[in-house]
Amino acid sequence: MYVSVVLFTADLRLYDHPPLRAALSGRRQVVPLFVRDPGVAAAGFAAPNRLAFLADCLRDLDAGLRERGGRLVVRSGDVVEAVCKVAAESDADEVHMAAGVSAYAQARERRLRRALEAEGRRLHVHDSVVTAVPPGAVTPASSDHFAVFTPYFRQWSGQRLRDVLAAPRSVRVPAGVGSEELPSRAALSGLSPGLAEGGEAMGRKRLTAWLRSGVAGYADRHDDLAGDATSRLSPHLHFGTLSPVELVHRARGAAGPGGEAFVRQVAWRDFHHQVLAARPGAATTDYRTKHDRWRSERTARDDIRAWREGRTGYPVVDAAMRQLLHEGWMHNRARLLTASFLAKTLYVDWRIGARHFLDLLVDGDMADNQLNWQWVAGTGTDTRPNRVLNPVTQARRHDPDGAYVRRWVPELRGVAGGAVHEPWKLPAPDRAALGAYPDPIVDLADGLARFRRARSRG
Repeated sequence: MYVSVVLFTADLRLYDHPPLRAALSGRRQVVPLFVRDPGVAAAGFAAPNRLAFLADCLRDLDAGLRERGGRLVVRSGDVVEAVCKVAAESDADEVHMAAGVSAYAQARERRLRRALEAEGRRLHVHDSVVTAVPPGAVTPASSDHFAVFTPYFRQWSGQRLRDVLAAPRSVRVPAGVGSEELPSRAALSGLSPGLAEGGEAMGRKRLTAWLRSGVAGYADRHDDLAGDATSRLSPHLHFGTLSPVELVHRARGAAGPGGEAFVRQVAWRDFHHQVLAARPGAATTDYRTKHDRWRSERTARDDIRAWREGRTGYPVVDAAMRQLLHEGWMHNRARLLTASFLAKTLYVDWRIGARHFLDLLVDGDMADNQLNWQWVAGTGTDTRPNRVLNPVTQARRHDPDGAYVRRWVPELRGVAGGAVHEPWKLPAPDRAALGAYPDPIVDLADGLARFRRARSRG
């Protein structure tokens, strides 16, 4: 009986899983393997919120495999050494895995291929697992990747996606391959108290509910901060408990502009993955326009602390940062305006903000997080790098009656209507009733002037 190893990485699901389907072909036995790799932790993954969500995902994946007669094998250590050891223990002749885009993922694939080939085994790397359209599948005539979203989206939209694969009915795992105990979120500390539950079962439940009652209004309501009218599927896409291919197929089947608008957001995710696949260094260095006049963590220490804690004096910024602390997640519009406030109004290096997001976001990954930060900071793919999002204007537009602010900033719950967005303008007795809520840490006009001066010199 031939044996295959399936190395699970950012694809922790059974539905629509090309590596698993290929590994099971020819009535093979399969070792479903997940490696707790310290190299991934060193690359920035090991934030408590993501480790907790990962633990949920692994337990759910194991449960799904056991329902089909199999089980998940978990090992710890260098991923190449662990895979080769499991392949030897099970006498596997091939290993299947999904393609990744980060510098670490690409190096991992090269190392693993060399090690397996030296032992006479084959490595099969599968596209269209982590993204809907593989990085490099669509390219402009003059480059290896698209640097602007709109022309990318035109070509992306014309791609024929592969068919969605059913989950396997049975999985046979060879005897004698041992596993470590599955991790548990109960063993972790420092979690956001409102952190969502992970796992494929939860992801599919959320997807079904979203397609039934949420996506139809997405085009009109996706920027509504108080309405919370987004899918909240990003953690499941990040961990691969949902397939982006299946997501696009099913969203396209939803009637009206909501499905189209939602598919466009999935395309944005693919866009950032193809940029990082071609330019892995963009995770830490300016992609397009280099700026070296940023305020550092040392020179802007007090402003950065206020931003992280949600105490800038700008209520919509503070509400968003407190949502991040509580849930390990933040509304997309809120991500844009908080990033703009740090990088442009405070003129703090975008990497400081990106690191804080990665420390807390359950869906934080190198492609979307880093390249969205660069887009906002004006060093990435934005064709209008000098745009600055005014937090008061943004609040009036996307939280007009202040419900989002009052939800997350309890000091301001007594302020009615849109006045909550500018509490410094309240009459003195009303301001005194706000207690310890701070005044703005910067005047918006001063922040804008500083930004323009720095950019004109840069």
